[in-house]
Amino acid sequence: MKAIIRRFTKGEVTVPWHAAMVVVIAALAVGDTLPALRGRDLTGHGVRLPDATRGRVTLLSMGFTYESRFPVEAWTNRFRADFGADRRVNFYEVPLIGGMGKLARGFIDGGMRKSTPKELQDNVVTVYDEVSDWKKRMADPGGDVAHVVLLDAKGRVVARHTGAFDEAAYQRVADATRRVLAE
Repeated sequence: MKAIIRRFTKGEVTVPWHAAMVVVIAALAVGDTLPALRGRDLTGHGVRLPDATRGRVTLLSMGFTYESRFPVEAWTNRFRADFGADRRVNFYEVPLIGGMGKLARGFIDGGMRKSTPKELQDNVVTVYDEVSDWKKRMADPGGDVAHVVLLDAKGRVVARHTGAFDEAAYQRVADATRRVLAE
């Protein structure tokens, strides 16, 4: 049995190899740096967040279902209307598509490309990998909700919201954006 179970030893702690492989994914919290999120924008360029956001305050509006596009778009449209002219600010809509959706990637991306104005296609990043991990990070309650994450210029989370577009929640995100820009 000892020959089968290898042990990794670090300092005084000995852990069986299979226990060392467990990875716990904690919910993303204010103050955390956004873990790497990789996808492609609608022009076909690879995008790695938060690297692509460095130097700019950025709103990520994320969704896991087809119907979540409505609250995602509502959040992004309002944020863009209020902050879009400020070159220190950026935004991304991030549809996270798992399961069988991966097989229809070309069809899905093509449909989004057709319905998204050309000048905004760089701001839509589709993600097809690690979707279940991101559901855990976002503490996804299921349903057709937007997951809104505001990042500072270093990629740290400064505000979060999960749910439909809500004016009071939006004002909290907008106030956090103004506060970070004033720093």
